[in-house]
Amino acid sequence: MPVYNPPLRDMQFVMHEVLKVTDDLKAIPAHAEIDADTINAVLEEGGKFASQVIFPLNISGDTEGCKLDQKTHEVTTPKGFKEAYKTYVDGGWAALSCDPAFGGQGLPLVVNQCMYEMMNSANQAWTMYPGLTHGAYASLHTFGTDEQKATYLHKMTSGEWTGTMCLTEPHCGTDLGLMRTKAEPQPDGTYKLTGNKIFISAGEHDMAENIIHLVLARLPDAPPGIKGVSLFIVPKFNVNKDGTLGERNGIYCGGLEHKMGIHGNATAQIVMDGAVGTLVGQPNKGMQGMFVMMNAARLGVGNQSLGLTEVAYQNALAYAKDRIQMRSLTGPKAKDKPADPIIVHPDVRRMLLTAKAYAEGGRALAIFCSVLLEKVHNHPDEKVRKDSDDMLSLLTPITKAFLTDNGFNAATQCQQVFGGHGYIKEWGMEQFVRDARINMIYEGTNTIQSLDLLGRKVLGNNGATLKKFGKLVGALVMEEGVNEKMAEFINPLAVLGEQITKFTTEIGFKGLQNADEVGAAAVDYLRVAGHLVFGYFWARMAQVALREIAAGNTDPFYVAKLQTARFYFAKLFPETATLMRTARSGSKVLMDTDAALA
Repeated sequence: MPVYNPPLRDMQFVMHEVLKVTDDLKAIPAHAEIDADTINAVLEEGGKFASQVIFPLNISGDTEGCKLDQKTHEVTTPKGFKEAYKTYVDGGWAALSCDPAFGGQGLPLVVNQCMYEMMNSANQAWTMYPGLTHGAYASLHTFGTDEQKATYLHKMTSGEWTGTMCLTEPHCGTDLGLMRTKAEPQPDGTYKLTGNKIFISAGEHDMAENIIHLVLARLPDAPPGIKGVSLFIVPKFNVNKDGTLGERNGIYCGGLEHKMGIHGNATAQIVMDGAVGTLVGQPNKGMQGMFVMMNAARLGVGNQSLGLTEVAYQNALAYAKDRIQMRSLTGPKAKDKPADPIIVHPDVRRMLLTAKAYAEGGRALAIFCSVLLEKVHNHPDEKVRKDSDDMLSLLTPITKAFLTDNGFNAATQCQQVFGGHGYIKEWGMEQFVRDARINMIYEGTNTIQSLDLLGRKVLGNNGATLKKFGKLVGALVMEEGVNEKMAEFINPLAVLGEQITKFTTEIGFKGLQNADEVGAAAVDYLRVAGHLVFGYFWARMAQVALREIAAGNTDPFYVAKLQTARFYFAKLFPETATLMRTARSGSKVLMDTDAALA
């Protein structure tokens, strides 16, 4: 059976020693009094919930899956899921970082980020039920009317009601301008929606008394394409004016997808047959509200793979220390045993360290993004809000794509550590691989994220936001450039920082001549940018570790951090050289291939 121990020490290191998040939070009135001890105490309890309540349900939930009653259209979640959700709600975890005006606890978003990482490690499929709710809550909190907020947000904050995002239709995935779901205005100001949606995570279940669907649909006079899409609240049960539940709405689950992973989450085919809905925001401006959910979901999916990377690593490490096979190439290490533990073999260590480096680098990026999101929403200085929003916009596609690519890579490598046992269900590794593979697909495939990064976030503003991140890199290089002990981390980072400017400009000029050049380079470009970001955070983590060791701190945690940083820069970071070369190979070798693909 797999194991999971919440990585609280590493979370504390990133939050308090590297990023010093409480210093940033002091500038935000709502969090001015928050301290590290409070954050740590909350997350310690959260770790217990993740490891003791939902982690034991991960394999059983995957085995059992969700069941649909075709007559009633009701979905039953795996055994224990509903009870675990009640424990979650009763413990106040759903309200952790929500607005106190709607019953939330008002804790910083960084607390919610770390809580969700632990829950994703423990049971990604289960975590998606409350996770989708957070995105719907954020959208309504931003664009809902006062009446809509009063009707829905209290119940969603408490966790009594859950939420979904209903976008995809059978004939359109990312290209939402092609959707056909219709919304007909009614005399009472509501709308009746008719259409079909697919791949709706947590779209139907028995864990909460109501499900609040946020649905994209077209009004009768809507212009074609994405400019004619509106956003609607469509609850499973209509809500009376006094807040009680009314009659069953005309929205139901027509089928469940039989997918390769996250079996414990109901991925529903949603049918709307005259379902009553209310408009969110302005007509034909639905993408504004939906993008709040989509961007939150993209950060959330990156966090899902971060969680899987961590739990896969923990299990592979434990196995590698216990499993004995052959002898070390440099002579027996466990002389009292007939063979050595496989952790003595170099390539086993490579696989383990790959997962460890990707987990710890991803954690730093995810926590940094949560602080940026906090500033976007709550910082009193408008310039800080704007700068934070720009930076978060740049980092969101990197967080989604780089972390999920790395997560699948890490899960696969950790499965490999187990050898044949990695393919046996009871060890849990094959489930981590299956779950991690899905994360690269939904909420915008990783190629879509790459096009978004290069086309919109970088070339779209002539690299202005990329230069802002470059200033962070430059400041660190200036600070540590003459420190010989930091040279192995700073020098490659500084080189890439200089190279990426020329690299970006070159692709931009080629793209002006032929737009396919951008599409051909985008995926490689995102990984280069991802390593620039990871390199920056790994250099900062190495910086702190070196300072602690120089000050006489004998905690082996810092030695471990340095060793992992050295591995990252020596074995993973150099991928950028190959990526820049393949990106520069251009679009011709891809597009001039009609004969090859005939």
